[in-house]
Amino acid sequence: MALSDIQSRKAILAAIEESNRLGREAFLEKHGFGRARRYFLDCDGQLYDSKAIVGVAHGYEFPSEGPLESSEFSGGKATVKPKLEELGFTVRVLRK
Repeated sequence: MALSDIQSRKAILAAIEESNRLGREAFLEKHGFGRARRYFLDCDGQLYDSKAIVGVAHGYEFPSEGPLESSEFSGGKATVKPKLEELGFTVRVLRK
């Protein structure tokens, strides 16, 4: 069970849809993630907390394993950003 296992663009889109349905704060709280500081998934001009989206997407792609917890992987330049870009998404890096 790892970030590198994720190969489904549909799983990312499902996590985005859940975030939209619940709202940012409820989504983050439900899944135990904090707010992104620098790396945001840009989908149709809306920004999402990239690490949380990827962690939750793991549960959509691998329901028997469930979502990844925040403590199970690091976010940012070396991990979440390349994974999302590999799947055809845009990641915005915002200055602190």
